[in-house]
Amino acid sequence: MSEPMEHRIEVAMQDIEIRESRAGDLPSIDRLYPAAFPDEDLLPLIRHLLTQEPGILSLTAHAGDAMTGHILFTICAMTDGDAKAALLAPLAVAPAFQRQGIGTALIRDGLKRLGQSGVAHVYVLGDPAYYGRSGFSPETGVTPPYPLAPEWREAWQSFGLTSAPMPAEGKLVLPQVWMQPALWGP
Repeated sequence: MSEPMEHRIEVAMQDIEIRESRAGDLPSIDRLYPAAFPDEDLLPLIRHLLTQEPGILSLTAHAGDAMTGHILFTICAMTDGDAKAALLAPLAVAPAFQRQGIGTALIRDGLKRLGQSGVAHVYVLGDPAYYGRSGFSPETGVTPPYPLAPEWREAWQSFGLTSAPMPAEGKLVLPQVWMQPALWGP
């Protein structure tokens, strides 16, 4: 996507390095997601995105040799408009490192990188209280690939990376691996 960048941040008295993921990170990613989400099996989606899809921004957070977090952004399009967009999903932080700002740092680093690469809008399906802290707000114009359950409507959010207005309407167009209704509902 762009030249590799590494950033170091101070999070809860720990030196955390954020960098683009590497092939050697896959075993740590395979351990991270089941620990962070014991009731969900996101690994088939993540493996597919990391190994078979172009246009993926994958960032990892590390404290020394330990992977503390991971985030993926899938570059996508919208049915109405030509602005470059991305979907933020998934995001995981190791349980021992949660509530220390690592997830927020991964989001902010990813948004910065995406903005530098020309992405105009980022979408996420997640907790409004959590993602709202990073500037996301409810999205009503652009819709996800599948209808959301009413209780999830407020969880569909967006963030503008440029001064371009948010699209008034449209549907997010994602790679086929995202075309699974179970990824978009309870």
